[in-house]
Amino acid sequence: MFGDGMATQFLMMGAVIAVFYFILIRPQQRQRKQEAEMRNALAVGDKVIAAGGIVGKVVHIKDDLITMETGEDRVRIEVRKASILNKI
Repeated sequence: MFGDGMATQFLMMGAVIAVFYFILIRPQQRQRKQEAEMRNALAVGDKVIAAGGIVGKVVHIKDDLITMETGEDRVRIEVRKASILNKI
């Protein structure tokens, strides 16, 4: 009788862990993977949005740094690839 209660408790704990995995962890991993693929596929000439809402065109890519050209004055700024939020 005591063993049945323990088995049920472990089964319920396993069910809760499985629910957390499929509802929270797995979709987040998939989203991170898609974002990493997008950043690795960036090319010169792509329009991007960086953290802070900065919109610009990629003019140079070097390792983990991206040089963006923004605005009418063609100001160039250097940002990390990780700060790129979206490709337009």
